[in-house]
Amino acid sequence: MRGADAAEVFRVALKLGLTSFGGPIAHIGYFERTYVQQRRWLTSEQYGGLVALCQILPGPTSSQIGFSIGLHRAGWIGALAAWLGFTLPSALLMYLCAVFTANWRGALAHSLLHGLQLVAVAVVAQAVWNMARTFCRDGITVAIALAAGCLLMSIGGPVTQLAVLAAAALAGTAWCRSAGVDAAQLKLPISSAAAWRALGLFATLLLALPALAILYPRSIMALADIFYRSGAMVFGGGHVVLPLLRDAMVPFGWISDDRFLTGYGFAQAVPGPLFTLAAYLGAANAYAPAAWSACVALIFIFLPGLLMTITALALWSRVSRHDIVRSALTGINAAVVGILAAALYNPVWKTAVLAPVDIAIALFGLMLLVRWRVPPIAVVLFTLVCSAASGLV
Repeated sequence: MRGADAAEVFRVALKLGLTSFGGPIAHIGYFERTYVQQRRWLTSEQYGGLVALCQILPGPTSSQIGFSIGLHRAGWIGALAAWLGFTLPSALLMYLCAVFTANWRGALAHSLLHGLQLVAVAVVAQAVWNMARTFCRDGITVAIALAAGCLLMSIGGPVTQLAVLAAAALAGTAWCRSAGVDAAQLKLPISSAAAWRALGLFATLLLALPALAILYPRSIMALADIFYRSGAMVFGGGHVVLPLLRDAMVPFGWISDDRFLTGYGFAQAVPGPLFTLAAYLGAANAYAPAAWSACVALIFIFLPGLLMTITALALWSRVSRHDIVRSALTGINAAVVGILAAALYNPVWKTAVLAPVDIAIALFGLMLLVRWRVPPIAVVLFTLVCSAASGLV
């Protein structure tokens, strides 16, 4: 039965990997719509807890959420299926972009990329609306969400986000005890031994790979070290990892600055996790074979975040049943709504909405999702057509 469940997990994740445009914040919206509203594989409370937990871990948040949902649904095979399904489409596209590289320029290309950014506006707005209705049900949780959103909009940054989540947890324990969420436990087959092994492997690779990179510079080992360290030390998603990768690769001749920026442009135009830029950078490197390097880069940039997710989920499943933790989760879930609202404004809205026609396109896309429940892929096509038409007028 688990094998059949894993196949279903892979199909659903693959569909998300083919259609989830807009970056990590938008992916949270796609996941909420698919896994909570449509599939009902987990409750809003369970999903909110996963989002909150993955927000404070290093690595790609959306991939960690999908991995956790696959683990909950179909065990370890399901976790792997969820990661593969969501990652493979964009990874293959990024690899092909590196092998058959060409600068993607011109008015039509710019308009299409802009249309994908407008999709993110509609999807993130829908996620904010749905999660606000679930997690902001009284004055205290509304206040926590508003405070979190205002702080992130005025200060911003991953450090501020972690501080906001910690403050929200404290506020939840102080004022939300009567409103604590139900102890909605995920079905996670993680033993204590497995959690310790994951943590041990995380630490071992973090220490061993730099030593191997010194012994074997400009080798596959050195490339693995670059991507593993980047994946282990980034909080805040794919956009935050970009300066780390650039500083580790461009000055040392792994890739030219022009090719790096071209890869980033391609990454904005494909669905799925932004971390699959690693497949492009690995394939385009100057020192090792393209296919092998792309696989190594892709695996090692995701690996630290997934290892930490296993460890964190094992701990979470043991402590989340306690009343004080549930109260803290109430505050954290409310803060997540504020964090998403802040991200909706900056960078999603500020990057995408540049003219009055953009407002109209984004709002109509939101209406298609919320009012008429149109499939996201249809909304993607709608915004692409409208953006291309407005850009060529």
